[in-house]
Amino acid sequence: MEYSFFATASRMKYIERWALMRNTRPENLSEHCLEVSMIAHALCIIGNVRYNKNYDADKTALIGLYHDASEIITGDMPTPIKYYNPGIKEAFKSIEDDANHKLLSMLPEDIRTAYEDIFFKKPEYADEWRLVKAADKLSALIKCIEEEKTGNREFVKARESTEQSIKAMASDYPEVNDFINEFLPAYEKTLDELG
Repeated sequence: MEYSFFATASRMKYIERWALMRNTRPENLSEHCLEVSMIAHALCIIGNVRYNKNYDADKTALIGLYHDASEIITGDMPTPIKYYNPGIKEAFKSIEDDANHKLLSMLPEDIRTAYEDIFFKKPEYADEWRLVKAADKLSALIKCIEEEKTGNREFVKARESTEQSIKAMASDYPEVNDFINEFLPAYEKTLDELG
């Protein structure tokens, strides 16, 4: 039998993000998910090493890789629309769930269950999902920083609101603060300054 899960997942590279914003450099969903995965994994490592947490860093990285995979089917819904009011937020969550079920149905049944807790939140991975959300916000902030570095002021307000969201998360997760303080400043630098 033939299955289309991975061929469909590979189409993340065709989904552009920030559709309502003027971008100096387009960002696709595949790039975004990789960055979220790397940051979420780092947040887990920091939490485990410095704060005696017991995060599953590998599971978190996988959740990060697939956290927006439903957008292959739904497209990227702009944040101001997605969170405009509770009704729209709830309806879109239902649409995302349906899209994730559709994606999982593209896997052989005997391995499908191994992917379910990557696509759907399970209570035992609640903290890992929150760290992926924090990584998602950090990735958005990085995009804002990169756009501002080119002189694009289109992302100024997005940066402000994203920084507020991250600040709220950082109060519960010190590893987020550590990432902000230790890694985020380098994103303001040029390639020559990074050396």
